[in-house]
Amino acid sequence: MSATDSSATAPGGFGIDMPNPTDLRALASIEVEREVEREVERESSSAARGPNVVPPTPESLADTGVPLALIEQLVVKFLYFRGEAMGRELAILLGLPYSLLDELLENLKRQHHVGVRKSLGIGNSSGVFALTESGRNLAREHMENNHYTGPVPVPLYQYAEVVRRQRPAENWLKPHSLQRVFEHLVVEEDILERIGPAVNSNKSFLIYGQPGNGKTALAEALLNLEMAPIFMPYAIEHQGNIVQVYDPIYHQKIDDSDFDSLGVNLGHEFDRRWFKCRRPFIITGGELCLDMLDLSYNKVSKVYDAPFQLKANNGIYLIDDFGRQKSSPNEILNRWIVPMEKHVDFLSFQAGGKMTVPFEAFLIFSTNLRPDQLGDEAFLRRIHYKMFLRSPGKHEFEQIFRRFADSRQLEWQPGVIEMFVNKHYVQGGKRYRRCHPRDVISHAIDIINFKSLPKKLTADLLDRAFDSCFVDNVDAND
Repeated sequence: MSATDSSATAPGGFGIDMPNPTDLRALASIEVEREVEREVERESSSAARGPNVVPPTPESLADTGVPLALIEQLVVKFLYFRGEAMGRELAILLGLPYSLLDELLENLKRQHHVGVRKSLGIGNSSGVFALTESGRNLAREHMENNHYTGPVPVPLYQYAEVVRRQRPAENWLKPHSLQRVFEHLVVEEDILERIGPAVNSNKSFLIYGQPGNGKTALAEALLNLEMAPIFMPYAIEHQGNIVQVYDPIYHQKIDDSDFDSLGVNLGHEFDRRWFKCRRPFIITGGELCLDMLDLSYNKVSKVYDAPFQLKANNGIYLIDDFGRQKSSPNEILNRWIVPMEKHVDFLSFQAGGKMTVPFEAFLIFSTNLRPDQLGDEAFLRRIHYKMFLRSPGKHEFEQIFRRFADSRQLEWQPGVIEMFVNKHYVQGGKRYRRCHPRDVISHAIDIINFKSLPKKLTADLLDRAFDSCFVDNVDAND
């Protein structure tokens, strides 16, 4: 056997293939490359998650950061609306450990504002509390201030600290992470290269282009970025005013198991005046006006509702159809000059006071208008990143068409999509739009369902779907 022969004969005559040294070096090189890729992936994932921020459980009433009188008011109002409640139930409603409420309840008992109707165990935690007549009168007095009944509000300074610590780490976004986000869409590399730096920097971003080319879809896809959940307070307290932050429409709560699955080790309990949620993604369109960007006062409950940008902190705020709002683009952008540059916003109370809050939302503006219709050069300079989302080319359009047909489990005759595109777009002069494949195929599916046809795209079916999807410039009187 020669020195270069890579096989040997074992006892019994069975041949054993010995690995070639060159092959071993190649395999080792591949394994090293894979390990480097895995390390980059781990670093990127860790950066995206950001620091492990957990609001600590208060160990005393002073640690809550709000006046003791406010907590007493909440206890009395909860009992007024609920009729009665166990001590530990009150603690859950307030978002506080029961150990902090024991002395407070004893004080209310000594003042004859509450009484114990019955006990289901040992200690006040198992006692069933109810208001006395003086307690009910006290509750009515408290409701002259406000009707808020919820977890104890978080003071503004605690909220601001947590929001700032929940910023994504610097250079947290890598190209491969962005590519995964857009896997369900047909997106060319040049588009990803323009989106990436804007998202990574967390600075304002303007996407403009023709309607139907996927500007909103691109922005919405960013919701799938792999990032750690954040903590948000149910409400904020400042200067005696209560601002409700939690909004079930925009804030998706998650439980501990979901949180742990992303690799974030809590290590200990957190302050239950806060809730864990996915980073918010909020969209407003033509209905947006300046009033919606400030505190909204409810004259009945006498509680403020947070504006959109406050609810979107540590998340994304998309202003869709920018330029078609009730307020002009200049008014809206002037409202955010300081917040975008200084990362702080100023909100006004009804009585004239103000509160300074962190501004950590990633602002995306999407518009069908030309940039010069929005404002002049100085105006546009205030938005850091701009991207023109061009219309797709023929190859990209056909790829979108096939991808959407596959997603709807449709078959098609060979060449039928290319023939359709040539007939209506190349020869017919129809402009390519990224939404057209979805619209035409959706119409085709409606025809299939109505006529009980096989789930297969044909030239005739696509022609009929196209005719029902678009209008011709003809005289309606003909």
